[in-house]
Amino acid sequence: MGRAFEFRKARKMKRWSAMAKTFTRLGKDIVMAVKEAGPDPDTNSKLRAVIQNAKAVNMPKDNIERAIKRASDKNLGDFKEVLFEGYAPHGIAILVETATDNNNRTVANIRSYFNKSNGNLGTSGSVEFMFDHVCNFKIQAQDSIDVEELELELIDFGVEEIFSESEENAIVMYAPFESYGNLQKELENRNFEIISSGFERIPQTTKELSEEEKEEVNKLLEKIEEDDDVQNVYHNMLEE
Repeated sequence: MGRAFEFRKARKMKRWSAMAKTFTRLGKDIVMAVKEAGPDPDTNSKLRAVIQNAKAVNMPKDNIERAIKRASDKNLGDFKEVLFEGYAPHGIAILVETATDNNNRTVANIRSYFNKSNGNLGTSGSVEFMFDHVCNFKIQAQDSIDVEELELELIDFGVEEIFSESEENAIVMYAPFESYGNLQKELENRNFEIISSGFERIPQTTKELSEEEKEEVNKLLEKIEEDDDVQNVYHNMLEE
């Protein structure tokens, strides 16, 4: 098992823990996907992927349809994806992915979280290089699928790591960020059932802290994650 497996294992119980926050995040993803390529999932691969993710966390069908309809409203402002980079206490690097319709508000909020927690918001490029930007797919496992064989078959489509999640009867694979489209198309061509997919930023190295130091960093992470404009938060603190 490689870095992606360990990273996923450490974050598994923490991601999307609050259902309301999950639905808000997915609602924004739907809006951005529709604005980008239209409301038909058959012709909009990005929207198709977001709907799969929504179903994977039991987002009600009404919520999905409402978000698609809302995105088609010409009066609705566009959400802009903005990446923030900074340092928490004890030198922990943090990346914050946001989707906002008011950049000034988001910048002010994110900066205040860092300042009030003895951290500091950095400039563009100050932290991003410490993380690998990757895509992931979770597909339904089948008795006929040999994971090692599948990995060899998908190497040409970017797959770098693949492993089973037996408790979910699923197979998870990771590839570079830019391989997402080709890999999605190949999995669909092979008629695999895609449960969910997405993007993550995996720290190249992690830093171990004492329990007291971890508590300081976690206070900042919690403040950031509670913000309505925040989609994802990544850091290089070692998690167990």
